[in-house]
Amino acid sequence: MDSKEFVKALKNICEEKQISEEVIFEGMETALQKAYTKETGLPNIRIDINKDTGEIKGYAYQKVVLEYTDGEEDGEDTVEILLDDAKKIVPDIKPGETIEEEVSLKDFGRVATMAAKQILVQKVREAERQSIMAEFEDKEGELLVGTLSREDSQNYYVDLGRMHGILPKSELIKGENLTMGSMIKVYVTKIDDSGKSPLILLSRSHYGFVKRLLENEIPELNDGTVILYSVARDAGVRSKIAVYSEDPKIDAVGACIGEKGSRINHITSELGGEKIDVVLYDKDPITFIKNALSPAKEVKVYILNEKKNEALAIAEGDNLSLAIGKKGQNVRLAARLTHYKIDVKTEEQVKEEKIDLTNVAS
Repeated sequence: MDSKEFVKALKNICEEKQISEEVIFEGMETALQKAYTKETGLPNIRIDINKDTGEIKGYAYQKVVLEYTDGEEDGEDTVEILLDDAKKIVPDIKPGETIEEEVSLKDFGRVATMAAKQILVQKVREAERQSIMAEFEDKEGELLVGTLSREDSQNYYVDLGRMHGILPKSELIKGENLTMGSMIKVYVTKIDDSGKSPLILLSRSHYGFVKRLLENEIPELNDGTVILYSVARDAGVRSKIAVYSEDPKIDAVGACIGEKGSRINHITSELGGEKIDVVLYDKDPITFIKNALSPAKEVKVYILNEKKNEALAIAEGDNLSLAIGKKGQNVRLAARLTHYKIDVKTEEQVKEEKIDLTNVAS
């Protein structure tokens, strides 16, 4: 390969890997310098690659000193030359400056060349890794679209462009079946750069997945007209979201549901039929808990312990069943949504357990 072909090959690598040419050329110069030093034993070598022609030159450098030191500077070997000797080469040279002389690279051995190649490959990998991380490092907690490329017994692998994300099968929406090669929306739960290669973990069951879908579908959430307070989710079955607006003229719940349920139905469809309850957040915890326990109505709520966020909800008949929900799902989601531990009882149970509500906020 001649010099121009060499430069073209390097630039093609940079374009393909989407990494800086400067990084690669610097890596190549460092690789050749280390290889040359290893072959010759000379520590004072600088390699220069012409980025247009590909011509490679080597220079031996010496630091100009008034008298010899121990030959080490900043932990590195430093080759020195006395000022009087240096002036014979460069008359106006000064102490502390460096004098260079070109050296022949004709005898640059095959072993040294292979060592340089290995170092360059490593530099390319490092640069590519840094470039990929720069692209994805701010994507944690975001929604991405990728293509299902393969699977094994535990995971799906999603092609995100320059990387494949890992979607554990345990992070799928309950009951959904995925088709290989299809486009899929995923939520990024974690980006880890501590291993041999960057790792992107994905989910479709995380509550954040619902949150990002809502933001994409409802413009009012993006522009701040409507604010999403919290999300609680039982993936594949039901989610509850709490929203509000600081503008009293805005119907926050209505904005999320959309005309004839168009907006929320679109999200429900993306979630494979998962139901979404939209409730109104209120700064008053009692009102908020009542809203969160919907579709139950006529529920009395008492704050038993403000510091421990403990509340009691009293309901009767059908409203008791609705407040609790199937297998306790409704009250469980309401508790996550409000960040309160909610105990649901009837009036009779309160009397039987002799719970004193005389001085309890309601």
